[in-house]
This record gives sequence, structure tokens and C-alpha cells, in this order.
Amino acid sequence: MPVPAPDSFFRAIRLAALGALAAVALLRLAPMPAQSPPSDPQFVRIFNGRDLTDWDGDPNLWSVEDGAIVGRRVKAERPDKGNTFLIWKGGQPKNFELRAAFRLLSNNATGWANSGIQYRSRVVDPAHWVVRGYQADMDGSGKYVGQLYEEGFRGFLALPGQRVRITPGTGLKPHIEVLGRTAEPAAILAAIQKQGWNQYVVIAEGNHLRQYFNGILSADVIDLDQPNAAESGVIALQLHAGLPMTVEFKDLLLKTLP
Repeated sequence: MPVPAPDSFFRAIRLAALGALAAVALLRLAPMPAQSPPSDPQFVRIFNGRDLTDWDGDPNLWSVEDGAIVGRRVKAERPDKGNTFLIWKGGQPKNFELRAAFRLLSNNATGWANSGIQYRSRVVDPAHWVVRGYQADMDGSGKYVGQLYEEGFRGFLALPGQRVRITPGTGLKPHIEVLGRTAEPAAILAAIQKQGWNQYVVIAEGNHLRQYFNGILSADVIDLDQPNAAESGVIALQLHAGLPMTVEFKDLLLKTLP
């Protein structure tokens, strides 16, 4: 008959098990590093982290610093002069998933800053880097972050947290039917890292467009407004006209979908 183990032995085993469980819990709670590559090998990096190879924009406004694309406006620019863009020269994706990290920094007393990620867009003025089309919006106040805006065309298509269906209206003014909510605007606002890095994921499949901001589905759009709905186009990064500001982008990853 075996000799029973002492109570101290079982206490040690229980304490070790509890410690292991706590370690697993901490690992689950720990955020993923911002620069971790995706496990899916079909994602390709469209920014090399070193320079602006494969990108085209005003060299006075765009640069690379500490592994990030930086758009910086150091003095006020009249809004009527228009926005400028850094344009990816790698193609005009149709169906895809795009991932990007961004950070907005206000360089003015008002706290204002505004930018966006263009997709399925077209270049209308190459000499001045002017782009029009779908935009995953972002701003310093959080009023617009997460929404789908169409730069230069139909304007506001889905406000933060909206699920909508777009059908033809009059000219460039479509009929927008709000079908429901993907999230409360307050939840999207609360997710903003105002001084840190934020994440955008854009998924475009046919006429279905989805935007995720920091893991929250912030816009879900079915665009049936032909012929205004774009089926493909360029990817670009916006530097808004107006007050001095800085926007930074990194970890730009693109996966082609069927």
C-alpha cells in the first residue's frame, strides 16, 4: 500500500496550477503587438518601412520616420486649396482586405486633425496628387473616425456605427437607407487611442464594404448606386488641408480576395 503524500505536497501542486492559469489569463489579456505580421501569408506589405518606394506624393509633405509614413503640414493651408494624397502605385485593387495602423497628432491649439485612407479611388489630378473616392475616415475629435466618406463625390455614405444600403438617387446625391447599427458611436469614440496607434481594417467584396476601427465594425455598406459605385481603384493616404497637423501610417498590409 503506497504511503499518502503530505498535505504540503498537494498545496504546492494547487499553487503551481493556479499560477499557470494566471499566466495563461495574462497572455490572453495582453494586446497583440502593433507590428506583429499576420499569420495569413497571403497578406503583402505595401510599405517597406524604409522609404516611399511604390508611393507618390508631395515630397514637401510626405516622408518616412522611424518606420512610419509621415504626412506633416507645418503651416496653415487654406481649405479651398484642397486636400493632398500619397498614392500607392502598386495597382488598383478590386476585392481585398487592407490593414493599417495610424496615428493623428494635432500641431495646433484647436486640437483639429483630419485624414483618411482612400480605396477604390481614382486620381483626378496627378500633378497635384488629388484623389477622389471611398475613404475610411479619421479625425482628431473622433466625430468622423470609422465612417465611410466619399471624397469628392457623394460625401457622407455611412456615419460611425451605421449599416446602410445605397441606391440611386438624383445625380451624385444617392438614396441612403439606414438598416441598423453595427456599434454605438460612443463605443467607437471610447476605442480611440488619441495619442497612440489605432488600427483600421477595410474589406471590399463586390458591392459590400466593411470598415473595422480598433476591432469594432464601424461601417457596413451595400453600395447599389450604379454607376457611381466604384468596383476598383487606387489606395491612397490623405493629408487634409487646413491647420498644421501630422498623420502617421505603418503596417500597411494588403490581401487580394476572389
